[in-house]
Amino acid sequence: MADMRNIINVGLLGYGVVGQGVFKNIEKNKEVLKKRLGVSFVIKYIAVKNLALERQVEVSPEILTDDPNLVINNKDIDVVCELIGGTDAALQFTEQALKNGKIVITANKALVCHHGQHLFDLAFRHGGHYLFEASVAGGIPIIKTINEALIANKFSLIYGIFNGTSNYILTRMEKEGLAFEQILKDARELGYVESDEALDLDGLDAAHKVIILTFLAHGIWVKIEDIICEGIRDISREDISFAKDAGYRIKLIGLISRDFSKNNLSVRLHPALIPCNESIAKVNDVYNGISVTGDVVGTTIYTGRGAGQDATSSSVISDIADSAALLQSNDISNFRLLKYKKNNGELDLDLIEQSKLEGRYYIRFNVKDEEGVLAKISKNFAKHHISFASVIQKELCSDNTLIMVTTHQTNEYSIMVACDEVNVFPAVIKKPSVIRIFNPKDYLE
Repeated sequence: MADMRNIINVGLLGYGVVGQGVFKNIEKNKEVLKKRLGVSFVIKYIAVKNLALERQVEVSPEILTDDPNLVINNKDIDVVCELIGGTDAALQFTEQALKNGKIVITANKALVCHHGQHLFDLAFRHGGHYLFEASVAGGIPIIKTINEALIANKFSLIYGIFNGTSNYILTRMEKEGLAFEQILKDARELGYVESDEALDLDGLDAAHKVIILTFLAHGIWVKIEDIICEGIRDISREDISFAKDAGYRIKLIGLISRDFSKNNLSVRLHPALIPCNESIAKVNDVYNGISVTGDVVGTTIYTGRGAGQDATSSSVISDIADSAALLQSNDISNFRLLKYKKNNGELDLDLIEQSKLEGRYYIRFNVKDEEGVLAKISKNFAKHHISFASVIQKELCSDNTLIMVTTHQTNEYSIMVACDEVNVFPAVIKKPSVIRIFNPKDYLE
């Protein structure tokens, strides 16, 4: 028989920014949720490290505890929200809650990325569920979109902006003509940058999200060390200016491209020059934007806040709402968990190696202002069958010049080799900086 309960008890692990947002918004919309879903959600316990810490959203001391077992092992709690982050304690707590048959909800993209299949298997074996809408793109319901609304589609291209901090920095660099470090200082002061800055600036945060979407769209897990993962630290004002003049904008792009005829897959995260007229190129500041192309629906675009208390808590509460249906269903194993378990490892997909990628490239050379430098660089690139589509020189000082070029279609391995060779030229001051040019039309023809 279905369990037609009127009250669903929820426990929170962690009461930081997202946890406080979940509590605040459930309390604020309690009657709306009850009217729409037919059940009341009660947050029974909130487990925290420090009971004495002051918090913006106050709760009754009676539901605060420093003992996570009151959430994880409490038979009266139906739904556990893991909102502590990291992959140590969060993994331990999630494993135990799933072994207890709980529904576990998370916003922890690193945990899903590195341990997702293990946790799905635990949920499957013990009759629980693992829901993770908030782990990708904050308030944009991209996981439900791919997993439910677009279930009839095969996805040839998914790409977009998955990190609001990087997008904020790049947007301000373009609008104000300031250097990376100047904008980064402001981003820190505004609280936009993770305490581990590599997550935002080196692309790790966005790469975790891209890996999760790869699994959802194509049924396989890829390892972060097996994909291109590059951040925005090396983007200069000159790069931004060149891109703008050439009709592009520089964005940190996550890309999942599948060639169904060859059954291969390209998964990567890196800065790219993208044409200004593309919808994703127009996504600014802390917003995320995702383009999804399916064989049935065509291309659809999703934009919204990719992080922040309310945006992320909205997605967490969406999963809490789903828990009501799961708890009242006759069949405790919903089709999504069955899909996760069934698809993993069944698809014989080849991940394209970086050296085999083809495309167009923007390259910046910082060189001494000497006669014949451009000719030597051009000759070296021609040796590797790389031709320049455009060339601009910009004098920085009396003895220092920037040479900025774009290439015609070529092989990425050739670009890497040619740049390594040019880097040892006496006139070259620093290693050439390479940014890929990404035009979605090239992948959809």
